[in-house]
Amino acid sequence: MAQPTLATPSIPERYNASLLLDENLDAGRGDRPAIHCGEEQVTYAELFARACQFASLLGEIGVGRGERVLVAMDDCPSFPAAFLGTMRAGAVPIPVNPFYGAEEEYGYFLDDSGARAVVVGGACTEVVIPATGGRVDPARVFCADGARDGVADLWSSTAGLAAEVPPADTHRDDPAFWLYSSGSTGRPKGVVHLQHDIRYTCETYARHVLGIEETDTTFSTTKLFHAYGLGNNLSFPYFVGAATVLLTGRATPEAVFATVARYRPTLFFSAPTLYNALLRADDGSVDISSVRVCISAAEPLPSEIWTRWKERHGLVILDGIGSTEMLHIYCSNTGEDVTPGSSGRPVPGYELKLVEDGEEVVGPGVGDLYVRGASALAEYWNQPERTQDSLLDGWFYTRDRYRRDDEGRYWYEGRTDDMFKVSGLWVSPATVEAALLEYPAVVESAVVATTVDGLLRGKAFVVLADGASVDEAELREFCSARLHRYEVPDVYVFVDDLPKTLTGKIQRFLLRDQ
Repeated sequence: MAQPTLATPSIPERYNASLLLDENLDAGRGDRPAIHCGEEQVTYAELFARACQFASLLGEIGVGRGERVLVAMDDCPSFPAAFLGTMRAGAVPIPVNPFYGAEEEYGYFLDDSGARAVVVGGACTEVVIPATGGRVDPARVFCADGARDGVADLWSSTAGLAAEVPPADTHRDDPAFWLYSSGSTGRPKGVVHLQHDIRYTCETYARHVLGIEETDTTFSTTKLFHAYGLGNNLSFPYFVGAATVLLTGRATPEAVFATVARYRPTLFFSAPTLYNALLRADDGSVDISSVRVCISAAEPLPSEIWTRWKERHGLVILDGIGSTEMLHIYCSNTGEDVTPGSSGRPVPGYELKLVEDGEEVVGPGVGDLYVRGASALAEYWNQPERTQDSLLDGWFYTRDRYRRDDEGRYWYEGRTDDMFKVSGLWVSPATVEAALLEYPAVVESAVVATTVDGLLRGKAFVVLADGASVDEAELREFCSARLHRYEVPDVYVFVDDLPKTLTGKIQRFLLRDQ
């Protein structure tokens, strides 16, 4: 059953996404802090100047409208300056994961995108720079944290360039930026987004779910290169003139706690895996009283973690589902409507439907999830068949399995390629994993299909708390008391950790190969 949609936010026909910065200056917020990062603080006026200087630099080196610029750096003030500056010039920024350790990964991004320029910074610099060499049409490379290996320093290169330039006269439906998918099941796909997409997520999720205000300070443990982090720590705060905290380096529990204590954010964004790690690392002395609401996405949030977090800190976590393809969260719990374990209801501005065996599911039921909203991708770059398979009459096929209850809430059942049948009945790995997580000694789990005596059965990979000792019989008995018989795993494998993408998603396909 499709949900009522919000009227499309009014976005002018001629529109450039970098105008988020202009609007803050026009509102008199030029002296307000836009970014806190380590010892550095950057105001909106300073960020505007840096973005304009970067746009000027692209013009100087001949990067034209629609041409691509690879942005490979950890969260730092240079990231939003390069990202917004590229769009201001009419070019297309492509943030990529700065934590890859192989030169070949960045070589793939360069070849796939045909990037004309690269901005690099931080730990990945030593890997990215060699990847740019040896190409027929080499990209111009700039380093955001000092010249090295013959690569020019970015900000020395912009010295003397115009610090105020008008945005390119782009159409709201022109390409604005790409984001690469996580690649949890293969090579990352280039997801093409348009100029109006950022504004649409601000007018929908940020306005109606977050209720974000100028007085807020955001902090996201998910990095800016990721769609979730880009909204949390760039689009949404800049939309209202709020401040944001950028954490350079890995978001370890220790680093997260120190950052919260120092900058006192009011909106905290993270993912279930890290919420779980934060709970385990909290010795009872952690103070997050500045936070008014916590948000979770990237993977389903088990109700057990939600409950422990609420008991520990007195804060609810608003769980939701989003994707790189839709740019941010399109189904979510809200402050007025929270049900632990569910993904909530459609965000105003988006429509959802479930499809089973080619027919739309009316009312409560289970099916493949489709979503429709104006922030959807335009295409997968150079993958017309995948684009055609995923965009159907204005609906995006998420490849997620969901259950809709009597009250219109959505409950995650698993990925379409993760689901499997036992005795002719569908098993949702998410349901089994949630049950396992209720066992006190279980820290994480992942369930996949395996074959036992020629029959399809469940196989659970289990991570135990330090020093814990549990045998298969105990877990099987525990699961049997909470699950249907066909859902109870037949095989249990105890492991030290689970394979994940760098954004924290479990790579079940690697477990299936074991």
